[in-house]
Amino acid sequence: MAGHLARSQPAVEKLVQGAESGCHSEKEKQIVLNCSRLLTRVLPYIFEDPDWRGFFWSTVPGAGRGAGEDDDENARPLAESLLLAVADLLFCPDFTVQSHRRSTVDSAEDIHSLDSCEYIWEAGVGFAHSPQPNYNHDMNRMELLKLLLTCFSEAMYLPPAPDSSSVNPWVQFFCSTENRHALPLFTSLLNTVCAYDPVGYGIPYNHLLFSDHREPLVEEAAQVLIVSLDHDGATPTVDGTTTGTAMDDADPPGPENLFVNYLSRIHREEDFQFILKGIARLLSNPLLQTYLPNSTKKIQFHQELLVLFWKLCDFNKKFLFFVLKSSDVLDILVPILYFLNDARADQSRVGLMHIGVFILLLLSGERNFGVRLNKPYSVRVPMDIPVFTGTHADLLIVVFHKIITSGHQRLQPLFDCLLTIVVNVSPYLKSLSMVAANKLLHLLEAFSTTWFLFSAAQNHHLVFFLLEVFNNIIQYQFDGNSNLVYAIIRKRSVFHQLANLPTDPPTIHKALQRRRRAPEALSRTSSQEGVSMEGSHPAAPAEPGTLKASLVATPGIEKLTEKSQVSEDGTLRSLEPAPQQNSAECSPASEEPSQAWREQRRLSSASAGGQWSPTSEWVLSWKSKLPLQTIMRLLQVLVPQVEKICIDKGLTDESEILRFLQHGTLVGLLPVPHPILIRKYQANSGTAMWFRTYMWGVIYLRNVDPPVWYDTDVKLFEIQRV
Repeated sequence: MAGHLARSQPAVEKLVQGAESGCHSEKEKQIVLNCSRLLTRVLPYIFEDPDWRGFFWSTVPGAGRGAGEDDDENARPLAESLLLAVADLLFCPDFTVQSHRRSTVDSAEDIHSLDSCEYIWEAGVGFAHSPQPNYNHDMNRMELLKLLLTCFSEAMYLPPAPDSSSVNPWVQFFCSTENRHALPLFTSLLNTVCAYDPVGYGIPYNHLLFSDHREPLVEEAAQVLIVSLDHDGATPTVDGTTTGTAMDDADPPGPENLFVNYLSRIHREEDFQFILKGIARLLSNPLLQTYLPNSTKKIQFHQELLVLFWKLCDFNKKFLFFVLKSSDVLDILVPILYFLNDARADQSRVGLMHIGVFILLLLSGERNFGVRLNKPYSVRVPMDIPVFTGTHADLLIVVFHKIITSGHQRLQPLFDCLLTIVVNVSPYLKSLSMVAANKLLHLLEAFSTTWFLFSAAQNHHLVFFLLEVFNNIIQYQFDGNSNLVYAIIRKRSVFHQLANLPTDPPTIHKALQRRRRAPEALSRTSSQEGVSMEGSHPAAPAEPGTLKASLVATPGIEKLTEKSQVSEDGTLRSLEPAPQQNSAECSPASEEPSQAWREQRRLSSASAGGQWSPTSEWVLSWKSKLPLQTIMRLLQVLVPQVEKICIDKGLTDESEILRFLQHGTLVGLLPVPHPILIRKYQANSGTAMWFRTYMWGVIYLRNVDPPVWYDTDVKLFEIQRV
C-alpha cells in the first residue's frame, strides 16, 4: 500500500502541473496520460484499505487554495487538487478540445482565462456549435473521464447504508461551485451522450470498416453523468415541479449538486426534444432489425441510459410532462418492454428488470401515459410473445403476462409493481385485444387458485389489483371493450369461485397440501400461447459463470407509491392516511399490501417448516372486501342474454356474440362508478439506495475488461457467478 501511495502523490502533482501549463508539448501530454492511467489503476487499492481511504482528503503542504498562499491552513486536500486538475484538463486546447487560435503566431491560450463554455464538446442543450470530431481528443477525454469515474468509485468500498444520505465527497466537491467548469462539463457529457448515433451514418457495415472511437467516450460520459447525478431527490416546490426549472436567476436555489441543479432547470422544448430523441434512438438501437445480419452496430450501455432517463424524469417534472404530451413516450416504452421480455429468464439481469419496471411505474402515475397507450402498435419488434393486432396497451399486458408466467423466481417481488402499472393505466384503455383480455383473465385464474391464495400472507393482493383493473375498464371504458367483457363472461366460473372461496380450516389445509405436491410457480396451462413473432428468440437464462452484482431489497409497493384519487376535473387528490391513523382499519377500496408483504411472501414460499399459516379469520378478513359487485352485476345482466342468443341462433361462433356485446350497454344497471385510484411513485430512501447499488453494479461489470475494480474487495454489493 505504501508503494501505491508513494506513486499516487507525485502523479497528482504532475497532473496539477499539466493543468497549470496547458499541456503544450507532446511530452507533457504523454506525462498527463500516463499519470492518469497510473491513478486509475492505483486508486481502487487505496479505497479498499479503510486506513488509507482518507489519504486523499488530508492536506498536502504547499498546495494552497489561494494563489501564492503557501501556509498550511490554506492547503488543499489532494483529492480537491486532483479533481480541479482533471476538470481543467478536460477543457485543455489541443489536448481535449479544439484550439480557437487563429494562427501559430498567437501565444498559447491561457488555460486560466479560457471560458470553457465556448469549448463544450458537442452541440445540443445550451450550445449550437458542433466541433469537428477528433480521435485524439476523444481518447484523451476518455482517459480523464475514466480517472474521474475511478475517483467517484470510493462509494463502492462502503457497505450500503440503511439511510441513503451518505454523500460521496468526490462527487460533492466536483459538482460544487468550486469547479468552475461544472456547467460546460455537465452540458458536454449530456450532449455527447444524446447526440451519439451508432448506426454509422446509415451505411450498412460501416462500423466494421471504421472503428468508432466515439462509443467508448459516450459510454464513459454516460457513466460519469449518472454517478454525478446520484442525489437523494430534488426539492419539490408547491406546484410539484422541481425548484429552478427555467435556468435563470429568478428561481429559488436548487440542490447544491450543480449537475442535479442544471438538470432540474432545463426547460426549453427544443432541449427536451433533443434529449428525448437521443435517448430513444440509443435505447432502440439493440432492437434495430435489418435484412443484413450485423449490419448495424449494437450498443451495450442501455442500462446507463435507463438510469439517466429515470434521473431526468425524477429531477425535472417538466421533462416528464414533455415526454408524456406526445406519442414520443412510446419510443421509450417499446425498448423497455423489449428489454424486460428479453431479460425475464436471465438471473444476471434482475437489476435491468427492476429499473425497467420502476420507469413504467413512474410514467403510469400520469394520466397521459394511459391515454398514449391506445395508439395502435404497428412496429413489429421481434419478441417471443404471441402475435396480436392491437395497441401499445396490448403489448404491455402481453409482455407483463409473459414475465409473470415464464420469468424466473426472483422476479416475484415485481408482480405487485407490474399489476399496479396495469391498474394505473386501466381507466384509460379504450379497447383491449382478445389476446390481452385472455392474458388478464389467465392471470386472475392463476392467482385465485386456493393454494396460491393461501400459500403466502400477501398473495391475495394480486387478485385485488386484477379485480380493480376489470372494474376500471367496465365502469369507465365499457363501450370499446367487448373483448374483455366476453373473456370475463367465458371465465365467469373464476369470479364465482372467488365469491364462494372456502374459509374452513380443513379446506385451507387441503389446498396447501395440494400445493406441496405440485409447487408449480403459476399454472402455465389454459393460456393459449399461440405463435411467437417471426424472427424472435426465446428469452434465455444467463450462461453459467456469468458475473452478476447483488442488489439491496426494494421497498414494498405501499412504500414505493402514494395513493391519489382522480377528481372529476382530472386533478389528483392525495389519499394518504394521516400518520396517527390505525392502518389496520383498511377500507375495501384501499386494500393495499402491508409492509411485511415481501418478507412474508419470501418466508412462506421458501419455508417448508411453514413459519406462516393461513387461518379462517385471516381469509374472512379480506374475502369480504373483494370488489366483486360490479363484475357480478355485469354477469347477472349479460350472461342470460348471451346464452339466449346461443340457443336461439344455435351459435358457436364468437364473432356474433362479440357483435352483440359491442352494441350492448350497461347504463343504469351497474353500481355507481367508484373514484379512480392512482398509485403514484414516490421517492424514498429505500429506492435511492437501490439505485446507488444498481448503478455501481452496472458500472463495475461494464469495466471488467480491461478491469478497473475487478480484483478489489468492494463492499457496496457482492459479485456472484450465475
